[in-house]
Amino acid sequence: MAYLLSKILPLLVLPLGAALGLLALAVLQRRHWPVVAAMSLLWIFSTGVVSQLLWRWVEHPYQRRSVERAPLADAIVVLSGGRHPAPGPAQISEWHDPDRFLAGVALFQSGRASRLLFTRGQNPFHPGLPPEGELYRAEAVDLGVPATSIGLTDRVTNTAQEANAIRRLLPQDQPRVLLVTSAFHMRRAQVLFERQGLTVLPYPVDFQARAAWAGFIWRDPLQWLPNSRSLDDSSRALRELMGRLAYRSW
Repeated sequence: MAYLLSKILPLLVLPLGAALGLLALAVLQRRHWPVVAAMSLLWIFSTGVVSQLLWRWVEHPYQRRSVERAPLADAIVVLSGGRHPAPGPAQISEWHDPDRFLAGVALFQSGRASRLLFTRGQNPFHPGLPPEGELYRAEAVDLGVPATSIGLTDRVTNTAQEANAIRRLLPQDQPRVLLVTSAFHMRRAQVLFERQGLTVLPYPVDFQARAAWAGFIWRDPLQWLPNSRSLDDSSRALRELMGRLAYRSW
């Protein structure tokens, strides 16, 4: 139930949910201002300019770096969050985004740590999909990582549980971990792992903000037009900010 509530409650205050609430208010009260407010809300958060500003906020101050510049650690920890079940009787799982997994393997192969730990994240509403860590382990072994160097946590459903489960795999005092997760998720994950007594060395990947060297967003006319992708991006960034508030992980 807690997992379900954590997914549903934010929808009520994210742009789409808030706009639908305003439209319902307009119908009930037969007033025009809630309609204007709803349309304005959707327009603002559906622009690339706003979504990119939100991404830059939640991803600050992290920047992408090469594995050669990563420090040495006791273990590399790769958080779940990159697979989904594809349709068909073969029961094949496909990637949403492999950046976390590929970065973890690259860090191990470059000798940053002697252990590679995956979390067995699982959505309770996807009981037929194996925990992600099990899928990661199989693919890491296929890429040449020794099975004896790979560790898996118990099954987990959120970041707080991942931090607790990793701590149980590393019983020594203040172990140093290279934490691999999406840049927008790193701040919250780092705080939760540090509360478990781990020394966290962030290695953020899966950046959503566009680099300045690719062109200024202000000069891109398409970034000023509303679109569904930007609305989704804005909502995901706002959800992460809510997560930080809930976990007091600013």
